[in-house]
Amino acid sequence: MKVYKLSFGQINIIEPDIAEVIIDNEIIMNETMVEEYHEFLLSYLKSPFSLLVNKKHSYTYTFEAQRLIGTLTEIKAMAVVTHTIISEMTTETLITMNKEKNWNIKLFQKREEALDWLKTV
Repeated sequence: MKVYKLSFGQINIIEPDIAEVIIDNEIIMNETMVEEYHEFLLSYLKSPFSLLVNKKHSYTYTFEAQRLIGTLTEIKAMAVVTHTIISEMTTETLITMNKEKNWNIKLFQKREEALDWLKTV
């Protein structure tokens, strides 16, 4: 597994078309960070790709970043590992804000289950 450090956190390439995203603690994701994130995904992953978003830390998004995140058409599926009820609730709010984008997204409590699901979609 290759690990890459970006300005907002790290991305682990699990398979050529699957990456794990871990945002650092107390980050406020803004438009610039989302653009950096999307550019990385397009450069390092085989399209279409899936994302394992591991919400190990507490972080937030600006309103603009909330609307921009996950807009790449190359994203096939997203599995989000929530470690707390708060991270689950904030993720559900983000999904609701972007419901018109029809994301293929599912929430999990365990990383292994999330990864297994991504490998089947």
